[in-house]
Amino acid sequence: MMSVSCGGSPATTHTTTGPASSPSPTPASGPPPVAPAGTTVLDNVEDTNSWLTCGNCGNNGATGPTASSSFTPGIASPSEDSASTEFSIAATVPYTNAYFYQEHTPINGQINAITYEFDIYIPRGMETAPQAIEFECQQMLGGWVYNFGWQALYGQNIWRIFDYGLKQWDATTVAFTPFAPGTWHHILAEYHNDTTTHTVYHDALTVDGTRYPVNVTHNAFYGGGRDQLTNAVQLDSNIAAAPYSVYVDKMRITYR
Repeated sequence: MMSVSCGGSPATTHTTTGPASSPSPTPASGPPPVAPAGTTVLDNVEDTNSWLTCGNCGNNGATGPTASSSFTPGIASPSEDSASTEFSIAATVPYTNAYFYQEHTPINGQINAITYEFDIYIPRGMETAPQAIEFECQQMLGGWVYNFGWQALYGQNIWRIFDYGLKQWDATTVAFTPFAPGTWHHILAEYHNDTTTHTVYHDALTVDGTRYPVNVTHNAFYGGGRDQLTNAVQLDSNIAAAPYSVYVDKMRITYR
C-alpha cells in the first residue's frame, strides 16, 4: 500500500492509485505573474484557531483508525514572523492520516486566478517520517467541486495532483526533493477554473523560487452541497507510523 488519500470537502472521501514514474521536469525560474488590482488576499491564514479536522476523512475511503493529531498556532520558534502554526500527527496504524482545513467566504463565481502559498519547516530528525504531505484549495459552486490538490510523495520523490472526479492521484513531471530539515521552504501553487465547462486547471507549482508550469486539467465533480471556499493541509503517516510535525508560516490565499 502506498500513500493514502488527500482530503477534500470533509463530507467526501478520496481514494488513490499507486505511484507512477515521471520524467525529469524542465524548471522555469522566476516568480509567478503578479496578480492585478482587484485581487482578494487572505493573509497569514495559519495564525488562527479556525482549523477544523474530520476524524479519519484523510484515509482511503474515510475508513480505518483515526490518527491522533493536533494543530498549535502562535508558535514563536521556529517561525519567520513570531507566529507559525505546528501541525502534528501521532499515528499508531501505518498509512493513517490527519486532515486540517479552514472555511472562508465562498467565491460566488469563476476563479480566474488563485494562488495558495506558504512556508514549511520540517524539524531535524523528522525529515524521513512523512509518507506524504498534501495541501489544497477547493471551491464548491452550484454543487460542483473544483479541487486544487497537490501531494509531495516521499519514497517515489514526485509531486502529484489529485483528480477529484476520478478519485486518483496523477503524477506530474515535477520531481520532489524531500524538504531539508531545520530550514524554511517556500511553496506556491497556481490554479484557475472554468465554471461553464466545469474544468479545473493546475497551472504551475513554485518550490523554493523555481517555477514549474504543469498545465494539467481535470473535470470538476458534481456532488451537490453548499457553496464553499476551503484550504487544507494533510499529514500522511508512513509504514512505521512514525510521529512527526511540520510548521507552517506566511500562508496566503490570493484570488480574483
